[in-house]
Amino acid sequence: MARRVHTTDVGCIACEELGELGAGKEGWLVDNQNLLCAIDTHSIALANRSVIVVLGWAEPDETRLKIRPELSPIEAEFVTAIEWLVFDDVRVVVAGTSSGYLLFYSLAGRLIHKQMVYPARIIRLRVRGTKRDLNHDTSSEEVCVVMPGIIARFDGSEIQNMLQHWFEETQSQFWDQYQRSSGLGNSYGKLPYQLWSVSKFGICADAAITGIMPPPLMEIQSSEHYFCGITVGEDAVISAFRLSEDKNRSFVGAILSKVVPATFSTIASFSKMIWRSEQTSPKKVDEKPQPFARASPLTCLKDFPRRGEKLTLSPSGTLAAITDSLGRILLLDTQALVIVRLWKGYRDASCLFMEMLVNKDAAASSSRYYEPTKSDYCLCLAIHAPRKGIIEIWQMRTGPRLRSFVCAKGSKILQPTYRFGSSIASPYVPLEVFLLNGDSGQISVLNRTL
Repeated sequence: MARRVHTTDVGCIACEELGELGAGKEGWLVDNQNLLCAIDTHSIALANRSVIVVLGWAEPDETRLKIRPELSPIEAEFVTAIEWLVFDDVRVVVAGTSSGYLLFYSLAGRLIHKQMVYPARIIRLRVRGTKRDLNHDTSSEEVCVVMPGIIARFDGSEIQNMLQHWFEETQSQFWDQYQRSSGLGNSYGKLPYQLWSVSKFGICADAAITGIMPPPLMEIQSSEHYFCGITVGEDAVISAFRLSEDKNRSFVGAILSKVVPATFSTIASFSKMIWRSEQTSPKKVDEKPQPFARASPLTCLKDFPRRGEKLTLSPSGTLAAITDSLGRILLLDTQALVIVRLWKGYRDASCLFMEMLVNKDAAASSSRYYEPTKSDYCLCLAIHAPRKGIIEIWQMRTGPRLRSFVCAKGSKILQPTYRFGSSIASPYVPLEVFLLNGDSGQISVLNRTL
């Protein structure tokens, strides 16, 4: 009987460029807490505190690039998060720093845009979107920035417009002169975003925006959207918030938004009348953080000494897999805000949602050239348990374990980032999970057929 194969090799990233990240030592990929990874369909980005390495893994002569961000030595700034942004014509790498900056880089290593989000360490960058269909009344594409006790949301269309502007500039014959004259990386203006404080139940270790939710009862209806925010952390294992787009929804916020600017303007005018001094050379004004919008707490789960550690969302945002400090994995229904499933004995585990082809035989018999559709796949959860050295795949929500197999020590599971602007009419691309073997550099994809 032939041995069942659970993964398919797709490429290898072993090269000299990885030596600066610690490659060559056993367990370098998983033992270094400062090592960050983000994968695309044909490339991978790895970063430590001060350097970003971009490698193509599909072909031997693919991209090899080192990016050294300009970080503040005074603040001991370093890279704390990394992610891909993939549009139809443009792919860029985004890095978050310990000082709260977002850095957008092209695949040529050029700084496209630099923007302060909030003066705090960026823990995580999340890229996700939902398309308008039978299950979703509206479409939404976003980049979520997670900081301790803070969530920021950038609309995908705003980032796309900025990158489209940059892409058009790169095609012009005057780009070289333009680039030299604007080396700050913020020549396209400040990207608008929403910012919320979600530290009501303590500082969070991870967080996510799960989607749009209805407004609260007995509140005036408006065109403003409300988002559901989920956080995990030390004081509260799970917390949920209703996030308002309008920072002036509260009565106190409305008063402050009117009174404070008027008061400041009056004081400034009065001070100019009293203090008539000679003009001094202009100084660079420190960038002030954006005020918080309203975040209303919905519920929380406190279970000391359990601490929430990591969170991963399903494609629709209706399910979240949460790992805690006691080796448990909680499956949360983000709409009902209830735990629907629990796994035990998975310390230091990592979870990613994926889709498995369950109707393969029926699809193959119906047509020789049949292309699987979304209905042919079922949502599953891939659990990587490094202490056990195995990967398990469980059917959602309450289905059985479909697969369990051994993986190499020093491996890490990764998932390609969401692709902005992908059409529903295009062939359906199922959610996949990749396995990176740090010791060999081999990248493989988990087979999606049973």
